[in-house]
Amino acid sequence: MGAYMRATGLFGHFARVVALGAALLASGCATLDSAPPANFARDARWAVLPFANATETPLAGQRAASLAAALMPSLGVADVRSYPERLEDDSLLEPGQGASRDKALEWARGQEARYALSGTVHEWRYKVGVDGEPVVGVSVLVIDVADGRVVWSSVGAKSGWSRESLAGVAQKLMRDLISPALRAR
Repeated sequence: MGAYMRATGLFGHFARVVALGAALLASGCATLDSAPPANFARDARWAVLPFANATETPLAGQRAASLAAALMPSLGVADVRSYPERLEDDSLLEPGQGASRDKALEWARGQEARYALSGTVHEWRYKVGVDGEPVVGVSVLVIDVADGRVVWSSVGAKSGWSRESLAGVAQKLMRDLISPALRAR
């Protein structure tokens, strides 16, 4: 009976470890680092500026900025303005790539925004291989529009499973990156 109890106990422990591992795998793989939350006013006007595209994927920066602008109201920001793509003069670059940070901040000042959200897309693709998992990597900056200082930042990467969409993984990552800046205090 003692050997049976030891085997059952060992099996039970093994089953718990396997279940925990499966739960961790089911959540996908993500890495996030962000500055401690600051006291940003969600009732202030926010501007979403172009995100730089450091990938080989066309329009990844535009997609990230669009997701950020769409997510912010769900995180409690009522007044969000997006940098208009039509202001770009250089048609050889994708929208937003030609915008200098100074030009974009000047536009945000003209909109009377208090804060601006911008960043860089580092990865936005499906991995090559049999499974083709979606992977996204983004850094996000909150900028004080008045003086152009970066007052908060966050960076992260997330991969999904082969049946997940790239847009879905990107949306989850963007929410995880932006929400710490907008948490209620």
